[in-house]
Amino acid sequence: MIDPRRISIGKLKLPLPPRKGERLRPHGPDGLTARLMLLTVAFTLLVAGMILVPSASSFQERWLRDRLQAAELASVGVEALPYSAVEDTTAEQLLTIGGVQSVVVGEQGVRRLLLQAPNLPRTPDLIDLRNRSIGNKLLDPWRTLFGHPDRSLRVQATPRYRSGDLIEILAPAQPLKVELRAFILNNLFVSMIIALVAGGLLWLGLSFLVLQPLQRVTRSIERFAANPEIRGEAPSDRHDEIGRVERELARMQEEVRQSLRSRARLVALGEAVAKINHDLRNMLTSAQIASERLSSSSDPLVAKALPRLERALGRAANLARNVLEYGKSEEPEPERRRLLLARVVAAAGEDAGLSDKGVRLAAHLPARFVISADPDQLHRILVNLMRNARQAIETLNAGEAGQITIEADIQNGMSVIRIRDNGPGVPERLAGRLFEPFVSGSKSDGTGLGLTISRELAANHGGDLRLVETGPEGSTFELRLPQPLTGADTPAKTTEETGVPFHAD
Repeated sequence: MIDPRRISIGKLKLPLPPRKGERLRPHGPDGLTARLMLLTVAFTLLVAGMILVPSASSFQERWLRDRLQAAELASVGVEALPYSAVEDTTAEQLLTIGGVQSVVVGEQGVRRLLLQAPNLPRTPDLIDLRNRSIGNKLLDPWRTLFGHPDRSLRVQATPRYRSGDLIEILAPAQPLKVELRAFILNNLFVSMIIALVAGGLLWLGLSFLVLQPLQRVTRSIERFAANPEIRGEAPSDRHDEIGRVERELARMQEEVRQSLRSRARLVALGEAVAKINHDLRNMLTSAQIASERLSSSSDPLVAKALPRLERALGRAANLARNVLEYGKSEEPEPERRRLLLARVVAAAGEDAGLSDKGVRLAAHLPARFVISADPDQLHRILVNLMRNARQAIETLNAGEAGQITIEADIQNGMSVIRIRDNGPGVPERLAGRLFEPFVSGSKSDGTGLGLTISRELAANHGGDLRLVETGPEGSTFELRLPQPLTGADTPAKTTEETGVPFHAD
């Protein structure tokens, strides 16, 4: 069942305002703001974590080098004593000051134990600061942090303040573990503060630049969906992508709004035609009966005008029916026939009111030029174009020296018919919208549907109708239709002679 509260334009469906007593369902927050905040904090913490790993490695290396430096200075003091004799209490004091358990100095391949190492419950882990890979350098702090409580470190490095090739110390890992844990926790706390501050500032900036404009666009779309006739906020004058989105949205909403109004007018037109269609058919039936009675008249003038009257009555009935169908459905499929273009042009010129006494018709057509089209639909196209041109010329100069020229040829497999007039031309403000419904280029009382219907009829044939030139010297329309399925003689351009009177140069 079709929802009467929805209007369909092509594939676009727009809801109308809710019924009385019906409320729009509120929309919950989409979480874009919260997600943006969380992502900002997460990315900041990720960056802080990437910084924390090398920072912890650098902290541990500094801690070890400080112990090496203290041990190296202690070893210098030990060697300064006679015969390198150091009492146990003095050695313990030096070890306590240096924070190490043992010191070994190597020179030219000879290793000397300067400070005795105690008995250890576990084999110490070797860390050679002279040659260490990046992976081990980054992993060593975490081995210390999560290692065994009795873990000891055997650290080797190149001496800085004394001669020798090697200095080696033995130090417990527990003090390093305690200081390393405090360093990491402090860094995590600082990183959290930085993440929150950076996330908040970034959120404020993005909220001002992106989120608030997007919310404004969303509100505009929701208001338009609820009631297209309500105009939203005017687009901002920003020159970035958000500003372009706002302006394009406002433009599209206005186009849809105009389409809805045109659709409403078409519906009203269809309803009006439907109401008068019955009465109009009765009137036309009576006129047709009268024309049949006139067919028995012996008056030659009546006999000459009778075919034209019958055609006019038949086309009037078809016109009323087609206007009704235009308001509610598509045009019927064309029934193509092979037509002699000169006769079609002459008949259309008569019905469009062209004559030698007013606006005249000049047809420059190739001899026996044949076109494939629906006779009635092609007649409607040509009559619309010729009548519009005649009305424009008469508005300009009361019909004096007015002329409509018809030319035809074949281009790229298409029959091309050009309708040229010497009227005032189409106003520039209407040239781009001339084929839209209810847009009229003249000051007559027309409905503005003639060119719209004509282009639709041409498209149904697989062709096109367009305005190719306009100006103070006149306008030129070009009708393109596919060629007949079988060939037609199209010799050099000549003036087609037919039994219907019309002007030919």
